[in-house]
Amino acid sequence: MPRSILFVASEGLPFIKTGGLADVVGSLPKQLAKKGHDVRVVLPLYSKVIEKYYDCLKRIGTIDVWYGDHKQPATYYQTEVDSVVYYFIEHQGFYERDRLYGYDDDGERFAFFQKALLDMIAYIDWWPNIIHSNDWQCGMIPLLSKVCYQDHRYHDIKHIFTIHNLAFQGNFGLEMLEGCLGIPNDYYYDGSVKFDSGISFMKAGIVFADKITTVSPTYSHEILTETFGEKMDSVLRYRQDDLSGIVNGIDTELWNPKTDKLIYKNYSLRNYVSGKRENKKKLQKMLGLEVNENVCLIGLVSRLTNQKGIYFITEKLQEIMNLDVQFVVLGTGEYHAEDALTWMENNYKGKAVYYRGYNEELAHQIYAGCDIFLMPSIYEPCGIGQLIAMHYGALPLVRETGGLKDTVTPYNEYTGEGNGFSFGPARSDDMLYTLKYAVSTFYNQKVGLKGLIKAAMNTDVSWEQSANIYETLYYTLCNWPDN
Repeated sequence: MPRSILFVASEGLPFIKTGGLADVVGSLPKQLAKKGHDVRVVLPLYSKVIEKYYDCLKRIGTIDVWYGDHKQPATYYQTEVDSVVYYFIEHQGFYERDRLYGYDDDGERFAFFQKALLDMIAYIDWWPNIIHSNDWQCGMIPLLSKVCYQDHRYHDIKHIFTIHNLAFQGNFGLEMLEGCLGIPNDYYYDGSVKFDSGISFMKAGIVFADKITTVSPTYSHEILTETFGEKMDSVLRYRQDDLSGIVNGIDTELWNPKTDKLIYKNYSLRNYVSGKRENKKKLQKMLGLEVNENVCLIGLVSRLTNQKGIYFITEKLQEIMNLDVQFVVLGTGEYHAEDALTWMENNYKGKAVYYRGYNEELAHQIYAGCDIFLMPSIYEPCGIGQLIAMHYGALPLVRETGGLKDTVTPYNEYTGEGNGFSFGPARSDDMLYTLKYAVSTFYNQKVGLKGLIKAAMNTDVSWEQSANIYETLYYTLCNWPDN
């Protein structure tokens, strides 16, 4: 039976992206809409959205939103993509900036976003069965809807809160609670939203949502521990009966080597060898690498941060480059990592390239051209890079954590099982050992390599299975019949 679901997030494709959250918001609602549900998404109206999509947006209207002890105007817009209705909340002072995040007033910005979203529901008179909130920027929504609105229709809405990365929590001073959100300070003093000496948007979502999800089964267990719990582990253990991990998928219409318009030659498993060869040679030529279809090409597309395991790589750069490989890196991040990769490119001309920044076209070409995709994260809630890599026949090499452990099965040369390579301990020596093994497999185990590639490309990385699990969760939460 079709139901109404409202997704709320701080970013989402096809409009705006800084990380994996945007991929989820761009894919999961679309998959649920295909099942017949009335699915809508709410996002802030950022400058970059205005620059590219303003002409596609229809203005709904403007209302005054109570913000602390005064009102501020919020203007609403909407459009539709792939049977999903998207709403945008305009506040020029808060959202029309160069970046999405990283400002001193981020608390105020997303407090207003959440209040304006809840006011919008009554304004357009569309009452969802479920509000599915994502990450700290939306964490106060379950609490706001329970205590700041008298209309019983707000109280009838069920709430799901998804943690995409527990490390980013939205922790602010106590003055935010009444001063911006209009929530009584009682919720601080009873401990419900208290975190250290202030409040936490993330904690509010965990405490007050009806169900909590995160983006892989392994990560849902990891965050219950002190090591990965980011000081929220005790709260999560309290709610663990309502916590589940559902692995992400990828948009297989956007990421599909058979139809991808950004790569040099389209291919499938049937013509993998010729397709990979052509994409590799064109990528090598474009980047100034030695053109050699037989060399093992390693790819990395990532934020260059400690979380992503970048220092495992920089510690072993000389050893990596002394292997019979080429190495292509696309990303930006911590300056120590950027400096090390710049040194690599300067000292290994023809063997290594570092592209500082992000380039969507080049990202597609790296997935299509590389043989091994390196992703040695210290922790990874889910990750999509390994999923894309497998879909393009690039074998992922990952650390066994979070969604990487759930989606990549390490190669067993004796049984032929596996769809990639993995290592356990968070040490650069273990990463290098596994990389050497992967490179040796590439050159010396052609039969095993062929089976690995076939298994990788046959791995189901779509959203279909995960959407079915979310749908079951919605039905269970609302006591709906399953048809």
